[in-house]
Amino acid sequence: MRTPAFITILVTALTLTTAGTATAASGEYVALGDSAAAGPLILPPDLSSPGCLRSLADYPHVAASQLGVPLKDVTCSGATTADMYAPQSTETGPVPPQLDALSAATRTVTVTIGGNDVGLVGAATSCINLLPGINPDCVDRYTAGGHDQLAEKIAAFEPTWGALLDAIHAKAPNADVYLAGYGTYLPHNGCWPIAPLTPRDANYIQGSIDKTNAALARQAAAHDARYVDVRTASIGHDVCKLPGVKWFESVIPTAVAAPLHPNATGMRHIGALVAATIGG
Repeated sequence: MRTPAFITILVTALTLTTAGTATAASGEYVALGDSAAAGPLILPPDLSSPGCLRSLADYPHVAASQLGVPLKDVTCSGATTADMYAPQSTETGPVPPQLDALSAATRTVTVTIGGNDVGLVGAATSCINLLPGINPDCVDRYTAGGHDQLAEKIAAFEPTWGALLDAIHAKAPNADVYLAGYGTYLPHNGCWPIAPLTPRDANYIQGSIDKTNAALARQAAAHDARYVDVRTASIGHDVCKLPGVKWFESVIPTAVAAPLHPNATGMRHIGALVAATIGG
């Protein structure tokens, strides 16, 4: 039988542990970002902003649940960095600037943004090639004249990420900020026809995603934010893998998710990664 003194010590220890956990996990979490964070078409939908095609199973919801913190999720499919500062038009009407969700009460911010600004999805879509060997590789078009169009666009846009992080800190001065990158969508040389890009084009598109992630990491380090490395965590979970293993869908999805976007499996793992980074 446990002695009263032992029970008193145990209760005191549990109380202190619980209090410490609550303190670490307290405070509002605000999620900002584009469709890579919002999870379009993943069930169940968030009907509070139907035009944003936001899921209640997106990575912010997963992370908030694991951390045990209240969440304000204003991620929105199609968002660009401009939509952080100004209203975003959607099919069901405009939504407020995402930065309006921040305040001095905000304690944690995650953001995934920039893929639409630098044209990653558009480039991937334009590189779809159903007749390789007949139709030319799109990498030749994107690098014509010795100029890598996507690389130059990413380099020119990089300071905008830094400016956004500064704006987040200004609106949420008491928050820790986490800048989440984009994933490993394609393995080396791709997997035509599952992902209908030629090997050269697959490497070019993933290489451009990697350049984007490198820019995000640099800006996070320079502007008092922590970078969440989704790319490394998602190696081996690209669009070429089997359902249940892959975190991202290809042009023709095998799960209820948007093409070229994370699926529910991916959101669960990315959310766990974000939660571990925040809690670590």
